[in-house]
Amino acid sequence: MADESTEQRKEKLLADMAAERGFLPKEWQWVADQDLDYLEAYNNLWRQASNEGKYLSVKTRELIVIGILAFRGSEGAVYSHCQRALKFGATIPELLEAFETMVVTGGAPTFALGLKVLMRILKEQEEQNEQAKK
Repeated sequence: MADESTEQRKEKLLADMAAERGFLPKEWQWVADQDLDYLEAYNNLWRQASNEGKYLSVKTRELIVIGILAFRGSEGAVYSHCQRALKFGATIPELLEAFETMVVTGGAPTFALGLKVLMRILKEQEEQNEQAKK
């Protein structure tokens, strides 16, 4: 059984990861239980690659990540990273243009996945606006 300091470390790490990303896949809880040192190292690498860089903004970095994930067919990850890109200043037209750019090297399936994610986000935004009016 983990001692209290390990439990505190784990809870803080998972809370930080969720806050930084805007989501926390359930599998990371399991990894934290199995190998907390690894997850801490992974998170440090993620922070280095995903936060504001010397030359690239978070928004730009997210657009790059979205392109790679869309090409790989990772719809859930594309959705999460589109949400993060929006949080850091991307607009729906910018996301659309990024997906339009991907069609050249990624093909129609990559573009279609992007459109599917954008339609989901737009529908959610519309629903939120309707709820706000009530």
